[in-house]
Amino acid sequence: MTDGERTAGAAAGTDGAGAADGAAPFALGITVRGYETDSQGHLNQSVYLQYAEHARWSLLQASGISQRTMVDRRVGPVTVETTIRYRRELRAGDETEVSCAFVWGTGRTFRIEQTVRTADGTVAAEVSAVCGLLDLDTRELLADPRACLRELAARPGLLGIDPG
Repeated sequence: MTDGERTAGAAAGTDGAGAADGAAPFALGITVRGYETDSQGHLNQSVYLQYAEHARWSLLQASGISQRTMVDRRVGPVTVETTIRYRRELRAGDETEVSCAFVWGTGRTFRIEQTVRTADGTVAAEVSAVCGLLDLDTRELLADPRACLRELAARPGLLGIDPG
């Protein structure tokens, strides 16, 4: 873990992705670094995406899925759409928490819902992404990404997946 990062959810022993089962969502703490700010002194818009991506990979790792595991299985996560709602500015030194929860439906895609909060709980941004798993050989989305992640994860509950 690097300076200014801390984890909640998985580290606290929760085993769910959030709202569906009442467990706290996975969350990752990140301190805003000065070089991430723009000329107005607030967090640059592109960095919100980096924070979201970092939290997603941290959640996958907490569930037992490494990038190497995915490459060996010849699959990779892809984002097909992202929406960011900026609510409050963040400045250098601000402590944030980036939550991450998988929301499952049917079909080839799923949603990842994330919230960036300040230390006092104020919502700074909401990130919603439509994602899928790409077959690295055929370059097509997997028909059942949930089944693939269930197979790969040691703790699929963190991804909102019934271990079934």
